[in-house]
Amino acid sequence: MRSVEAQLLHRPPGPGTGEVVRHLLAVQAQDVTAACLGLRARSATLTLAEVEAAWAGREIVRTWGFRGTLHFTHVDDLPWVHALTRSDTAARRRLAEEGVTGDDLPALIDGALAGQGPLTKAELEDRLGGRARGQGVVHLVALAAFHGLAVLGPSRAGKPTYVHAADWLGAPVRPEPDRERALRELALRYRRAHHPATPEDLAAWSGLPLGAARTAWRLSAPSAPPDPVRAPLVRLLPAFDEYLLGWRSRDPVVPAGHARTVFPGGGILRPVVLVDGLAAGVWTRKGAEVTVSPFGEIPAGPLAAEVEDVRRFLAG
Repeated sequence: MRSVEAQLLHRPPGPGTGEVVRHLLAVQAQDVTAACLGLRARSATLTLAEVEAAWAGREIVRTWGFRGTLHFTHVDDLPWVHALTRSDTAARRRLAEEGVTGDDLPALIDGALAGQGPLTKAELEDRLGGRARGQGVVHLVALAAFHGLAVLGPSRAGKPTYVHAADWLGAPVRPEPDRERALRELALRYRRAHHPATPEDLAAWSGLPLGAARTAWRLSAPSAPPDPVRAPLVRLLPAFDEYLLGWRSRDPVVPAGHARTVFPGGGILRPVVLVDGLAAGVWTRKGAEVTVSPFGEIPAGPLAAEVEDVRRFLAG
């Protein structure tokens, strides 16, 4: 059984946004609202305003990381995460598909971002003078990010913004020079938040080759599993939550008969109702209104409390 306590789903008192993000190692943030709701599921008091303040205050940073996917990462962890994720191969391939080519691409996006503060895609497209449009602009920023030159700023009017790392963080992101140290930190932190797990799970989660994951595993020491929670635990987990993404297989969490409901294909991973560590339904949200589609019986009181807590979080 996966440990909900290792994932902080028992909501221990005290941790703020930065501490939760750092404990989880990184929080997938392709969908910002889902990422924020994932933090809510791990804190009884955290508000959306506090998450946004941690982002605006540079305590957490949204950028490309493990698996080439956007994540929230604690600012202190950027150097060693960058050391393990800084390949720009995928970004260059996508740029070529968008017709954005040239030997000067890192310098091009560096110059377009430097000194400007956060820019929307449209604003950045104007500064690029026709060299990239649409998704080509986003892939150029990704290229810059993998060179330590860019991160994402807070959303503006619901639109993502892109900012030079030196403007936002005071300096470009410099990779940790000791790769073994970076691998050891990766495995230590992964094992703390994912219990039980294997090197194969780490490889699947991180996107690193299995050999590198096994090296990281060897360099680290196992964490003692936290004490289990005895009371019934019900949580509304958002789409793409770490509890479902963090291991190679989701079979221990999602009943086989409902796997297609949770994972219908096309890269979709729906929000789930978690009951004592197992998916017991899916849910949707329109504004602050939550609709639950259970697979079976769900304790009514804890579920009602979770629905109300989603409203509390979004209102704050």
